[in-house]
Amino acid sequence: MKMNKSIPALPVLEIEKAVQFYQIKMGFSVLYKNNEFAKLFRDDVELHLWASADESWKSRDTSLPDFPISSGAESFLAGTASCRVEVQGIDELFEEYKSQGVIYSSETVVEEQPWGKREFPALDLYRNLLTFYEII
Repeated sequence: MKMNKSIPALPVLEIEKAVQFYQIKMGFSVLYKNNEFAKLFRDDVELHLWASADESWKSRDTSLPDFPISSGAESFLAGTASCRVEVQGIDELFEEYKSQGVIYSSETVVEEQPWGKREFPALDLYRNLLTFYEII
């Protein structure tokens, strides 16, 4: 038995806006897109975006304690995911993303970790966390 691949699926409020962000700011291309789902890629990395736009939870009857929030695509889920992406040339990618405004703090740097990686965090349009790392 062998596992071969993992594809992060990140919740976003609006697919179109998120796709534009990933294309313009993060250099990804679109493999597939509709109003509820998108497949993006850059080099060997594939990301999936899914619409987390159900706002029916805002108007549910809270007097019914057994009426759970249950669609699985509630809008409050957008921006709650994270993933790690292995790269080669982390310093170049950091500079690219810094110039695109994807690095969320001026204090963010490429940091060497004790577990043998150099890494930096970035946020997408809806504040999903993407940590890019390079093996030392």
